[in-house]
Amino acid sequence: MLLTIDIGNSQIAFGVFNHGNLQASWRLATSTTKTSDEYGALFLSLMRERGIQPQSLDGTIISSVVPPVTPVIEQVIETYFHHCPLLVNTDFPFHLTIQYANPQEIGTDRLVNAAAAYARYQTGLIIVDFGTATTFCTVTQDGRYLGGAIAPGLKSSAKALHAHTAKLPNVELVRPKSVIGTDTVSSIQSGLIFGYSGLVDELVTRIQEEIGQTTRVIATGGLAPVLAPISRTIQEVCPYLTLEGLNLLYQRVKGE
Repeated sequence: MLLTIDIGNSQIAFGVFNHGNLQASWRLATSTTKTSDEYGALFLSLMRERGIQPQSLDGTIISSVVPPVTPVIEQVIETYFHHCPLLVNTDFPFHLTIQYANPQEIGTDRLVNAAAAYARYQTGLIIVDFGTATTFCTVTQDGRYLGGAIAPGLKSSAKALHAHTAKLPNVELVRPKSVIGTDTVSSIQSGLIFGYSGLVDELVTRIQEEIGQTTRVIATGGLAPVLAPISRTIQEVCPYLTLEGLNLLYQRVKGE
């Protein structure tokens, strides 16, 4: 079995694959203050609740955009799972032609998502990842990774609105009943949810116009299920895309 770990700015998503199938997955809050022992206890506890023992794991692969947390999680794997993990970098076999000006600047999660999506669909793609930041990745029909766009995440926008105003509350990020809010909470929800779906659709439309191709548009990340039904351009939600991409890359590296 394979342990796949995606270290993001807000959450650490991890999952266990058995013969290429995702058997279980979890999410933890990302913390730069937790020790390897604290993370190790959480990993072991969650996995054992699902009947997965550490000795059953054959390998681990990690993608990270949080450098201070990376060595901590690597230590977890070495101490509690007794093997050395693979750490994704830009030299991995993504099977894409990367045309970014400086590939080292690309978050590895974006490349993992692009590799997974292109392997699945073999067509032009825009991948929208709703995380701490919302990223848009563009892959052409012939497998060229062009880059994309980065926008503030929906949760980040909501927190900023609350933090920088005197009277506006934090709100639950759910679709309101109507675009016209009838109280403060629903008005904020309308601005955030419908406004943000408009941001997504505008960027997707402009990217497609710029590359001169109609692409498949897929979404992933925690808030994808909230925004995809409202968006006019998102065609599919792939909630485990990054973990699936990590599984794919591990198999490629190991030649399995």
